[in-house]
Amino acid sequence: MQQREEKLLEGSVESLISRVAHLKNALHSFIYKLENEYERLTWPSVLDNFALLSGQLNTINKVLRNEKTPSFRQQVIIPLLLSPDRDEDLAKLTEQRVPVFSHEIVPDHLRTKPDPEVEEQEKQLSAEAARIGPEVAQKQIQTLNKLCSNLLEKLNNPRDDRDADSAALRLNKPSFNPADTNALVAAVGFGKGLSKCRPPGPVAPGHPGQGPMMSGGPTLQQVTISGGSGQLQGMGPGAPQQQGQPGKMPTNIKTNIKAASSMHPYNR
Repeated sequence: MQQREEKLLEGSVESLISRVAHLKNALHSFIYKLENEYERLTWPSVLDNFALLSGQLNTINKVLRNEKTPSFRQQVIIPLLLSPDRDEDLAKLTEQRVPVFSHEIVPDHLRTKPDPEVEEQEKQLSAEAARIGPEVAQKQIQTLNKLCSNLLEKLNNPRDDRDADSAALRLNKPSFNPADTNALVAAVGFGKGLSKCRPPGPVAPGHPGQGPMMSGGPTLQQVTISGGSGQLQGMGPGAPQQQGQPGKMPTNIKTNIKAASSMHPYNR
């Protein structure tokens, strides 16, 4: 009876090792594609690899839950030899992952319980879950279910509908501001909103709002005609005052006016 159980255990272990090796090879192949063939990798191919890995994991679970498979939980593994020296056979079996079987490595590889830090985190989470009342927990569950339902609804919608909605939003979204356009047209067409400013340049004294005269053009001296005596007086700086006959213009002023008129650009 005991020999039969040992043979059954050995057969189950070998079958499990074989299936785990197939799973490991599938993982290696998928990781290699992700690292070296990511440019040619398509989403359907990624889904196929995930489906393959999921199927192999389900097969291993079925093997472990099979009635003919002995319960591995009841089996106890006891290390018979611990040594700090390198073990070539062990390194070959573990693909160079475990080169030695020492006191430092055994607690990690033969552990049947989580790490103390993980256990402490689990206790904290359990305590927080116990402090939440049933009503608060039910509200949080309903909120999570609502979010999941909305997400599933969006994912289940046809892609064409989402593309059509996106295109409609892009078409209906205005690409300009009507108020800015109207203000620009009013400013260009009617000068609305433009500030009134004078042209650059000094303003001639005594004539506000007028710019300077043409450069190089002659200037005229301002003269006044005396109504009573008929005398003309030059108002320019240093202009001599001459008295002439009534009704006649002095000769020097008359000559200056004729010379200035002949030199004006509009009289050339």
